[in-house]
Amino acid sequence: MIENGNPLPDFNLKSHDGEEYTKAGLQGQWVVLHTFPLAFTGG
Repeated sequence: MIENGNPLPDFNLKSHDGEEYTKAGLQGQWVVLHTFPLAFTGG
């Protein structure tokens, strides 16, 4: 779990339109990371 104030670990994520994002690619920009952990899981 990522805790408030800790550095963000390296990541590699795809957006809904297939674009890939990495921590290194977003370096120096303000980023808001919003997830839906239970989306599309049937839970």
